Amino acid sequence: MTSECFFYMFLLIGTKVICDSLEDHVSGAGIMCPLGYFPCGNITKCLPQQLHCNGEDDCGNRADEENCEDYNGWSLQFDKHYTKDKYNKMKSLYATQTKTPECLAGAVPAECTCQRLEIFCDAAKLRAVPSVSSNITIMSLQRNLLRKLSADTFKKYQDLKYLYLQNNKIRAVSEHAFKGLFNLTKLYLSNNKITVLKPGVFADLHRLEWLEMMNNSVAHLPDKPLCRYMPRLNWLDLEGNHIHHVRNVTFISCNTLTVLVLRENKISSLSENSFSFLQMLDELDLASNKIETLPPYIFKDLKELSQLNLSYNPIKKIQIDQFDFLIKLKSLGLEGIEIANIQRRMFRPLRNLSHIYFKKFQYCGYAPHVRSCKPNTDGISSLENLLASIIQRVFVWVVSAITCFGNIFVICMRPYIRSENKLHAISIMSLCCADCLMGIYLFVIGAFDLKYRGEYNKHAQLWMDSIHCQLLGSLAILSTEVSVLLLTYLTLEKCICIVYPFRCLKPRKCRTISILILIWIIGFAVAFIPLSNKEFFRNYYGTNGVCFPLHSEQAESAGSQIYSVVIFLGVNLAAFIIIVFSYGTMFYSVHQTAITATEIKNHVKKEMILAKRFFFIVFTDALCWIPIFVLKLLSLLRVEIPGTITSWVVIFILPINSALNPLLYTLTTRPFKEMIHQVWYNYRQRRSKKGKTGQKTYGPSFIWVEMWPMHEMTPKVMKPMLCTDSSDASVTSQSTRIN
Repeated sequence: MTSECFFYMFLLIGTKVICDSLEDHVSGAGIMCPLGYFPCGNITKCLPQQLHCNGEDDCGNRADEENCEDYNGWSLQFDKHYTKDKYNKMKSLYATQTKTPECLAGAVPAECTCQRLEIFCDAAKLRAVPSVSSNITIMSLQRNLLRKLSADTFKKYQDLKYLYLQNNKIRAVSEHAFKGLFNLTKLYLSNNKITVLKPGVFADLHRLEWLEMMNNSVAHLPDKPLCRYMPRLNWLDLEGNHIHHVRNVTFISCNTLTVLVLRENKISSLSENSFSFLQMLDELDLASNKIETLPPYIFKDLKELSQLNLSYNPIKKIQIDQFDFLIKLKSLGLEGIEIANIQRRMFRPLRNLSHIYFKKFQYCGYAPHVRSCKPNTDGISSLENLLASIIQRVFVWVVSAITCFGNIFVICMRPYIRSENKLHAISIMSLCCADCLMGIYLFVIGAFDLKYRGEYNKHAQLWMDSIHCQLLGSLAILSTEVSVLLLTYLTLEKCICIVYPFRCLKPRKCRTISILILIWIIGFAVAFIPLSNKEFFRNYYGTNGVCFPLHSEQAESAGSQIYSVVIFLGVNLAAFIIIVFSYGTMFYSVHQTAITATEIKNHVKKEMILAKRFFFIVFTDALCWIPIFVLKLLSLLRVEIPGTITSWVVIFILPINSALNPLLYTLTTRPFKEMIHQVWYNYRQRRSKKGKTGQKTYGPSFIWVEMWPMHEMTPKVMKPMLCTDSSDASVTSQSTRIN
């Protein structure tokens, strides 16, 4: 008999375990769904979160098109508790259409209107409460000039149900201001300047259901229970005040409260039993306060809560079991909160959760059973892909190919270009090496986008925290800073040579190589310093999927913010100003020299060619850097910048210089064109049957400048000059003319 009992007990336990597991699999808890997926109602099919409410029946039973809008909390309570009022208003409106409403309140002020027992004195510039019939049920005094509510002001209006006092200038409210309003159900005091609520101010409001005090200056709630005299209070809105603390006794008697809004106050701390007596509460909004810690089990008694908003608080850590008791929660707001210890265990007990809001879309992977998770992208990456847009995914390869091919081609071909200034050629090759690193950076980004295609959310946080992302971001900064410094050095060298031609000495090999080495050392230092101190810089390169520290949003730490500003708005802005000023000085110098020339027509033509070359060089620099300067400035001004703009800057704007520098500094210069012409001419000679073996191959009759092509210049003008940097035609013509 004993063995049979054990057998049946074992059978029952096994059946219970199997049933529970099946229930977890099918009931919608989402335990068996992969990261970023949600179940289709009562079937086992799982869909990606981005397919929720996309207008198509992806589940087959339209389960993915349910609960599209977040109507939880106050909106649901509004419809639930005040549908009857809306019906009565519609009925009253129908009656007014059939018959003109008659005023039953006797004589009313000329500034007011009257319908039955309802008085409306909105925007009438009243400085005091008007005296009307005592049997009125609604009094509206919105947008007037009331400054004070004295004692017994409304004492005779004992039938009053709705009192509207919004948008006045009320500062003081007497403790007996609402005395006698035994039937009042709704009181609106929003958008005034009330600073104090005295303990007995609501003593006679036994039937009050709705109290709105948005956008006042209340700093402290009464020390006694707030709902002591308002046992029916259902809706309390204290948004936009200056409340600092919520005591345990504040809501001790608010047993019927369903909506409590405390957002945009200055609440810094909460007691463990602050909300213990709000067992009927449906919405709790604590967003935009100064709460740093949440006491354990602070929400344990909120069994009916369906919407909780903790967004934009400086909360540093959330207990793993903080939400375990919120079994009916449907909407959870955690926007603007960096959850360092986030894990799936936090949200697993929230079986009914349908909407969740995070700071980062990567967090959505920790709540895979939630159908609607926002944000689902940061503008750069999405739940599925490292690069959210198809345009980004295509052009990252296009820009990478152009940048790498152009710079590698120049590096390989540069030694074959006849150039009098070999040191200048070394500088150009060094610039191409730096720009080529940008192409490699984009290539690796594209490769990781392919690797994580369709499942990026599983790896997003690990990728941004990985050493690969850190090194990749360092590579991008190395390329950027070395390129900027080299362009500045080349520009200054040419500016001195053109503006002061007789002072231009031949640059020594040792000095040039030393400067180039110094520039690369500075570039490496700038790129790798953020990796040396994690506590100061935190995850400097891992703020987005492309690992570029533009920090268009608020920086993760003060160190990152300062360092980023110094680099982008300090070093790079100064370099850009130097380049613009130098090219302007060069153009002015050549322009002044051309004025004294005898061959006016020829020199005007040359000057126009020079102006075009200057324009394109400065224009590409401006096109690349001005958007970055603007973004950094806006971020310092705390302007919210969409992540999409950041992705466009990193993939399209930032590589502009790297892609076009080979074109501007080599491929469009006269020596390169003559070399190509020579190669083509020799090729045709070899292919020609009539060619003679001893025929002299074509070659350039002179050594031309490398920076700007000028046409129709005679050998007479191109005499050897004092400045041996023949990369500037203006120097040659200028020196010849002076000699």
